[in-house]
Amino acid sequence: MLLVGRVTPESVIYSFGTVLVDLLSGKHIPPSQALDMIRGKNIVLLMDSHLEGKFSMEEATVVVGLASQCLQYEPRERPSMKDLVATLAPLHTKPDVPSYVMLGISKYEEAPPTPQRPLSPMGEACSRLDLTAIHQILVMNHYKDDEGTNELSFQEWTQQMRDMLEARKRGDYAFRDKDFKTAIDCYSQFIDVGTMVSPTVFARRSLCYLFCDQPDAALADAMQAQIVNPEWPTAFYMQSVALAKLDMHKDAADMLNEAAGLEEKKQRVVKGS
Repeated sequence: MLLVGRVTPESVIYSFGTVLVDLLSGKHIPPSQALDMIRGKNIVLLMDSHLEGKFSMEEATVVVGLASQCLQYEPRERPSMKDLVATLAPLHTKPDVPSYVMLGISKYEEAPPTPQRPLSPMGEACSRLDLTAIHQILVMNHYKDDEGTNELSFQEWTQQMRDMLEARKRGDYAFRDKDFKTAIDCYSQFIDVGTMVSPTVFARRSLCYLFCDQPDAALADAMQAQIVNPEWPTAFYMQSVALAKLDMHKDAADMLNEAAGLEEKKQRVVKGS
Protein backbone atom coordinates (compact mmCIF):
# COMPACT_ATOMS: atom_id res chain seq x y z
CA MET A 1 0.00 0.00 0.00
CA LEU A 2 1.32 3.46 -0.95
CA LEU A 3 0.68 5.48 2.20
CA VAL A 4 1.39 3.14 5.09
CA GLY A 5 5.11 3.77 5.34
CA ARG A 6 6.42 0.48 3.99
CA VAL A 7 8.75 0.45 1.01
CA THR A 8 7.17 -1.95 -1.48
CA PRO A 9 7.83 -2.53 -5.19
CA GLU A 10 4.58 -0.71 -5.93
CA SER A 11 5.53 2.37 -3.86
CA VAL A 12 8.95 2.47 -5.54
CA ILE A 13 7.22 2.43 -8.95
CA TYR A 14 4.96 5.31 -7.84
CA SER A 15 7.99 7.32 -6.69
CA PHE A 16 9.68 6.60 -10.03
CA GLY A 17 6.58 8.02 -11.74
CA THR A 18 6.94 11.28 -9.79
CA VAL A 19 10.61 11.43 -10.85
CA LEU A 20 9.62 10.94 -14.52
CA VAL A 21 7.12 13.79 -14.29
CA ASP A 22 9.72 16.06 -12.65
CA LEU A 23 12.23 15.23 -15.40
CA LEU A 24 9.72 15.79 -18.20
CA SER A 25 8.34 19.04 -16.82
CA GLY A 26 11.49 20.52 -15.30
CA LYS A 27 9.54 21.35 -12.14
CA HIS A 28 7.58 19.65 -9.41
CA ILE A 29 3.97 18.97 -10.40
CA PRO A 30 1.69 17.20 -7.89
CA PRO A 31 0.96 13.68 -9.22
CA SER A 32 -2.82 14.20 -9.39
CA GLN A 33 -2.37 17.39 -11.43
CA ALA A 34 0.10 15.63 -13.74
CA LEU A 35 -2.41 12.82 -14.33
CA ASP A 36 -5.12 15.34 -15.20
CA MET A 37 -2.80 16.98 -17.74
CA ILE A 38 -1.91 13.60 -19.27
CA ARG A 39 -5.57 12.54 -19.47
CA GLY A 40 -6.32 15.84 -21.15
CA LYS A 41 -3.59 15.05 -23.68
CA ASN A 42 -1.77 18.26 -22.70
CA ILE A 43 1.63 16.65 -23.24
CA VAL A 44 3.08 19.82 -24.78
CA LEU A 45 2.07 21.83 -21.70
CA LEU A 46 3.63 19.19 -19.45
CA MET A 47 6.97 19.09 -21.26
CA ASP A 48 9.89 21.32 -20.29
CA SER A 49 10.56 23.72 -23.19
CA HIS A 50 14.29 22.90 -22.92
CA LEU A 51 13.50 19.37 -24.15
CA GLU A 52 12.04 20.59 -27.45
CA GLY A 53 13.95 19.09 -30.37
CA LYS A 54 15.89 16.71 -28.11
CA PHE A 55 13.38 13.87 -28.41
CA SER A 56 10.70 12.85 -30.90
CA MET A 57 7.05 13.23 -29.97
CA GLU A 58 6.74 9.42 -30.13
CA GLU A 59 9.46 9.01 -27.51
CA ALA A 60 7.93 11.72 -25.32
CA THR A 61 4.52 10.06 -25.59
CA VAL A 62 5.98 6.72 -24.47
CA VAL A 63 7.63 8.28 -21.41
CA VAL A 64 4.53 10.34 -20.51
CA GLY A 65 2.37 7.22 -20.83
CA LEU A 66 4.76 5.30 -18.59
CA ALA A 67 4.65 8.07 -15.97
CA SER A 68 0.86 7.91 -16.07
CA GLN A 69 0.90 4.16 -15.43
CA CYS A 70 3.35 4.54 -12.54
CA LEU A 71 1.14 7.16 -10.86
CA GLN A 72 -2.03 5.08 -10.82
CA TYR A 73 -3.64 5.10 -7.36
CA GLU A 74 -4.23 1.34 -7.29
CA PRO A 75 -0.91 -0.53 -6.88
CA ARG A 76 -2.07 -3.40 -9.10
CA GLU A 77 -2.54 -0.98 -11.99
CA ARG A 78 1.12 0.12 -11.94
CA PRO A 79 3.73 -1.57 -14.16
CA SER A 80 6.31 -3.97 -12.74
CA MET A 81 10.02 -3.17 -12.71
CA LYS A 82 10.41 -5.59 -15.61
CA ASP A 83 7.78 -3.66 -17.58
CA LEU A 84 9.61 -0.39 -16.86
CA VAL A 85 12.89 -1.72 -18.20
CA ALA A 86 11.20 -3.22 -21.27
CA THR A 87 9.57 0.14 -22.08
CA LEU A 88 12.59 2.36 -21.45
CA ALA A 89 15.34 0.15 -22.93
CA PRO A 90 14.47 0.87 -26.61
CA LEU A 91 14.70 4.63 -25.87
CA HIS A 92 18.28 4.30 -24.59
CA THR A 93 19.98 4.60 -27.96
CA LYS A 94 23.36 6.01 -26.88
CA PRO A 95 24.46 3.98 -23.85
CA ASP A 96 28.16 4.76 -24.31
CA VAL A 97 27.80 8.54 -24.62
CA PRO A 98 28.28 10.43 -21.32
CA SER A 99 25.36 12.61 -20.29
CA TYR A 100 27.46 15.78 -20.29
CA VAL A 101 28.31 15.20 -23.97
CA MET A 102 24.62 14.69 -24.84
CA LEU A 103 23.79 17.91 -23.00
CA GLY A 104 26.61 19.82 -24.73
CA ILE A 105 28.32 20.98 -21.53
CA SER A 106 31.86 20.77 -20.26
CA LYS A 107 32.63 17.76 -18.10
CA TYR A 108 33.74 19.93 -15.21
CA GLU A 109 31.30 22.77 -15.64
CA GLU A 110 29.93 23.92 -12.33
CA ALA A 111 26.16 23.87 -11.99
CA PRO A 112 24.74 27.36 -11.45
CA PRO A 113 24.02 28.03 -7.77
CA THR A 114 20.40 27.66 -6.70
CA PRO A 115 18.85 31.09 -6.07
CA GLN A 116 18.44 31.50 -2.34
CA ARG A 117 15.22 32.62 -0.70
CA PRO A 118 14.82 34.11 2.79
CA LEU A 119 14.62 31.21 5.22
CA SER A 120 12.19 30.65 8.08
CA PRO A 121 13.41 29.20 11.40
CA MET A 122 12.68 25.72 10.00
CA GLY A 123 14.60 26.55 6.84
CA GLU A 124 17.54 27.91 8.82
CA ALA A 125 17.64 24.81 11.01
CA CYS A 126 17.56 22.54 7.96
CA SER A 127 20.25 24.52 6.14
CA ARG A 128 22.52 24.06 9.18
CA LEU A 129 21.50 20.37 9.56
CA ASP A 130 20.62 21.29 13.14
CA LEU A 131 18.58 18.25 14.12
CA THR A 132 17.98 19.53 17.66
CA ALA A 133 16.41 22.76 16.38
CA ILE A 134 14.28 20.83 13.87
CA HIS A 135 13.12 18.58 16.71
CA GLN A 136 12.05 21.60 18.79
CA ILE A 137 10.08 23.05 15.86
CA LEU A 138 8.28 19.76 15.12
CA VAL A 139 7.38 19.37 18.81
CA MET A 140 5.99 22.94 18.92
CA ASN A 141 4.02 22.55 15.68
CA HIS A 142 2.37 19.35 16.98
CA TYR A 143 -0.25 18.16 14.42
CA LYS A 144 -1.56 21.51 13.14
CA ASP A 145 -0.52 20.67 9.55
CA ASP A 146 -2.51 17.42 9.50
CA GLU A 147 -5.87 19.17 9.26
CA GLY A 148 -7.93 17.81 6.39
CA THR A 149 -5.80 14.71 5.71
CA ASN A 150 -8.22 12.40 7.52
CA GLU A 151 -11.99 12.30 7.76
CA LEU A 152 -13.22 9.36 9.78
CA SER A 153 -16.79 8.16 10.11
CA PHE A 154 -18.23 7.15 13.47
CA GLN A 155 -18.08 3.49 12.42
CA GLU A 156 -14.32 3.71 12.00
CA TRP A 157 -13.75 4.46 15.68
CA THR A 158 -13.03 0.82 16.48
CA GLN A 159 -10.81 -0.68 19.12
CA GLN A 160 -8.12 -0.94 16.44
CA MET A 161 -8.43 2.81 15.89
CA ARG A 162 -8.10 3.50 19.61
CA ASP A 163 -5.04 1.23 19.80
CA MET A 164 -3.53 2.98 16.81
CA LEU A 165 -4.02 6.44 18.32
CA GLU A 166 -2.59 5.18 21.59
CA ALA A 167 0.51 4.00 19.71
CA ARG A 168 0.84 7.47 18.16
CA LYS A 169 0.49 9.08 21.58
CA ARG A 170 3.27 6.86 22.97
CA GLY A 171 5.35 7.84 19.94
CA ASP A 172 4.68 11.53 20.64
CA TYR A 173 5.87 11.17 24.25
CA ALA A 174 9.00 9.31 23.14
CA PHE A 175 9.65 11.88 20.40
CA ARG A 176 9.28 14.75 22.89
CA ASP A 177 11.70 13.02 25.27
CA LYS A 178 14.19 12.27 22.44
CA ASP A 179 13.80 8.51 22.80
CA PHE A 180 13.99 8.17 19.03
CA LYS A 181 14.16 4.37 18.73
CA THR A 182 10.99 3.99 20.79
CA ALA A 183 9.35 6.75 18.76
CA ILE A 184 10.20 4.89 15.53
CA ASP A 185 8.61 1.70 16.89
CA CYS A 186 5.44 3.46 18.06
CA TYR A 187 5.01 5.56 14.92
CA SER A 188 5.57 2.42 12.81
CA GLN A 189 2.70 0.72 14.65
CA PHE A 190 0.48 3.70 13.83
CA ILE A 191 1.54 3.81 10.16
CA ASP A 192 1.28 0.05 9.59
CA VAL A 193 -2.43 -0.01 10.50
CA GLY A 194 -3.04 2.33 7.55
CA THR A 195 -6.46 3.62 8.62
CA MET A 196 -5.18 7.16 9.18
CA VAL A 197 -2.47 8.92 7.20
CA SER A 198 -0.45 11.62 8.93
CA PRO A 199 2.23 13.67 7.16
CA THR A 200 3.41 14.86 10.59
CA VAL A 201 4.06 11.29 11.73
CA PHE A 202 6.12 10.65 8.59
CA ALA A 203 8.10 13.87 9.21
CA ARG A 204 8.67 13.00 12.85
CA ARG A 205 9.76 9.44 12.05
CA SER A 206 12.01 10.85 9.33
CA LEU A 207 13.79 12.99 11.93
CA CYS A 208 14.04 10.00 14.26
CA TYR A 209 15.80 8.05 11.50
CA LEU A 210 18.21 10.97 11.02
CA PHE A 211 19.07 10.94 14.73
CA CYS A 212 19.65 7.18 14.38
CA ASP A 213 21.97 7.64 11.35
CA GLN A 214 19.53 6.12 8.84
CA PRO A 215 19.30 8.84 6.15
CA ASP A 216 17.89 6.48 3.48
CA ALA A 217 14.90 5.64 5.68
CA ALA A 218 14.59 9.32 6.61
CA LEU A 219 14.41 10.32 2.95
CA ALA A 220 11.76 7.65 2.23
CA ASP A 221 9.56 8.96 5.07
CA ALA A 222 9.98 12.58 3.97
CA MET A 223 8.91 11.56 0.44
CA GLN A 224 5.86 9.78 1.88
CA ALA A 225 4.97 12.97 3.76
CA GLN A 226 5.11 14.84 0.43
CA ILE A 227 2.85 12.26 -1.22
CA VAL A 228 0.27 12.74 1.56
CA ASN A 229 0.51 16.53 1.42
CA PRO A 230 2.20 17.58 -1.87
CA GLU A 231 2.63 21.26 -0.96
CA TRP A 232 3.69 20.90 2.67
CA PRO A 233 7.03 22.74 3.13
CA THR A 234 8.11 20.51 6.03
CA ALA A 235 8.12 17.43 3.76
CA PHE A 236 10.56 19.19 1.42
CA TYR A 237 12.67 20.52 4.28
CA MET A 238 13.08 17.01 5.70
CA GLN A 239 14.04 15.70 2.26
CA SER A 240 16.71 18.40 2.01
CA VAL A 241 18.27 17.33 5.33
CA ALA A 242 18.20 13.63 4.38
CA LEU A 243 19.75 14.39 0.98
CA ALA A 244 22.51 16.42 2.65
CA LYS A 245 23.20 13.52 5.02
CA LEU A 246 23.50 11.30 1.91
CA ASP A 247 26.10 13.76 0.49
CA MET A 248 23.71 14.81 -2.30
CA HIS A 249 24.35 18.47 -1.59
CA LYS A 250 23.15 20.01 -4.89
CA ASP A 251 19.84 18.12 -4.60
CA ALA A 252 19.61 19.13 -0.94
CA ALA A 253 20.07 22.82 -1.83
CA ASP A 254 17.43 22.60 -4.57
CA MET A 255 14.99 20.92 -2.19
CA LEU A 256 15.66 23.52 0.51
CA ASN A 257 14.93 26.30 -1.98
CA GLU A 258 11.73 24.59 -3.12
CA ALA A 259 10.61 24.24 0.51
CA ALA A 260 11.27 27.95 1.12
CA GLY A 261 9.26 28.79 -2.00
CA LEU A 262 6.30 26.74 -0.81
CA GLU A 263 6.51 28.40 2.59
CA GLU A 264 6.50 31.85 0.96
CA LYS A 265 3.46 30.88 -1.11
CA LYS A 266 1.67 29.58 1.99
CA GLN A 267 2.34 32.84 3.87
CA ARG A 268 1.04 34.92 0.96
CA VAL A 269 -2.18 32.90 0.93
CA VAL A 270 -2.59 33.41 4.69
CA LYS A 271 -1.99 37.17 4.39
CA GLY A 272 -4.43 37.45 1.47
CA SER A 273 -7.24 35.61 3.23
